[in-house]
Amino acid sequence: MIGILIPVHNEQALLADCLSAALIAASHPGLLGEEVTVLVVLDSCSDDSAVIAQAYPVQCLEAQARNVGHVRGVGARHLLNQGARWISCTDADSRVAPDWLVAQLALGADAVCGTVTVDAWGEGFDSAAQIRYNQAYEARDGHRHIHGANLGVSAGAYVRAGGFEPLACHEDVQLVRNLELCGASIAWSHTPQVITSARLDARAQGGFGDYLKTLMHAT
Repeated sequence: MIGILIPVHNEQALLADCLSAALIAASHPGLLGEEVTVLVVLDSCSDDSAVIAQAYPVQCLEAQARNVGHVRGVGARHLLNQGARWISCTDADSRVAPDWLVAQLALGADAVCGTVTVDAWGEGFDSAAQIRYNQAYEARDGHRHIHGANLGVSAGAYVRAGGFEPLACHEDVQLVRNLELCGASIAWSHTPQVITSARLDARAQGGFGDYLKTLMHAT
């Protein structure tokens, strides 16, 4: 079984598109009928995220942590206990490609770090900041970006690395560093595609949204 893990905190505006894309990826013929479980972990949601998630054929857990590392860890343990051999992580403000899972698995690595493509730039994100982003971002194989929105790991490697740590931010980076320390093979690939939002009101302080904010103020 393959697990798709999606942490959610007040994502009613974008969650439906995220889940629709994940379910399309889960039914890709290249998976040869292997079972895929989509798991939504609702963390301290005060909006309609739970109602939206319950309208889809996905599993839901609830947490009151306001800590994305804790939430990813809870979700990963749940999937492992259900027999997942591979865990693919994305974010609720992101949309995975139809062949996302197939592309991750085809790389034959213990873990896959993929790139992200930023969705339509929001109002207020000036052209100079967009240029700075595009100049700094390496959308190619061999990149060194780490995104929780596009990350896959085998069950065995995940356990050996100690899993997600309960960090409020950069839990994905820490997992990859621990995977490296364990000698896991990591594919730094541009092939598994994910589109993520360009919003500046980040759910995780210090995360991708806050990085985009720094580009607005760079000189």
